[in-house]
Amino acid sequence: MAKSNSQPQAEKRLQQPFAKKLLGWLKQLLLMLLLLTLFSAVLDIWRGRDIPKTNLPNIQATTLQGEQIDLLAMSHEQPVLLYFWGTWCPVCSFVSPSVNILADSYPVVSVAMTSGVDEKLQRYLKHKDYEFVVINDPHGEIAKQWSVQVTPTLMVIKDGELSYYTSGFTSLPGMWWRMLLA
Repeated sequence: MAKSNSQPQAEKRLQQPFAKKLLGWLKQLLLMLLLLTLFSAVLDIWRGRDIPKTNLPNIQATTLQGEQIDLLAMSHEQPVLLYFWGTWCPVCSFVSPSVNILADSYPVVSVAMTSGVDEKLQRYLKHKDYEFVVINDPHGEIAKQWSVQVTPTLMVIKDGELSYYTSGFTSLPGMWWRMLLA
């Protein structure tokens, strides 16, 4: 009988170190997430130093879908997510599905940078089942006007001004928050 009483005590002793280890791991994970967020914010500020905040260049173009776009006019109705990306960009392959989901609820204008001719880009979009609006920027001219050098780059444009800017990987919740707060 002594053994049966000692087993629960032994289990408690084993669980306590594990619980302490788990708590330590969670603290480290939270610290790493905080540092990553801080690093990402500083990197966005540094990368975005040349991005215009006001007096933005307008994008007036015809999309691959045949739709006429006037970005600044759209932004006066509600916030618009402006998404610079490329078919060749590995990070964009993780961000684009989230942009596609967001496009069901918010206006999205995407600019495909140096991604080839229209027909090739349309095949790519069809293959990936992307339905967001795409303007082809085969020579990167629109990206240059916006001082975009890194893909993916996401901007929230509200009332003709830049509300939010980020580059690199961005999660769907991050996009939602930026759109809601704009």
